[in-house]
Amino acid sequence: MWTEGQPTFTGVPLQTILTDAGIDEGTVSAVAINDYAVQIPVDEVTADYPIVAFQQNGQAMSVRDKGPLWVIYPYDSDPALQSEVTYARSIWQLVRIEVVR
Repeated sequence: MWTEGQPTFTGVPLQTILTDAGIDEGTVSAVAINDYAVQIPVDEVTADYPIVAFQQNGQAMSVRDKGPLWVIYPYDSDPALQSEVTYARSIWQLVRIEVVR
């Protein structure tokens, strides 16, 4: 899809980030370098996915390689994650997460 082969990603579960920020309901907006934004309902974030990845194959991701941060889901682990909604939420070049009021 966006990468070649079967890359591995290292990151922090988005749920951990939201919990640490005291966000447990509503919707967050994930914003990219170019101001592209996607909305992610907090109640659809699980302990396992998505993650906010900061490494691909053990290497920090440059802006050229969709970094520095990329919201990633385990697409191959569940056919339900192979949807346009999930793909649209897989924002790369992430620079901030904001609460939507």
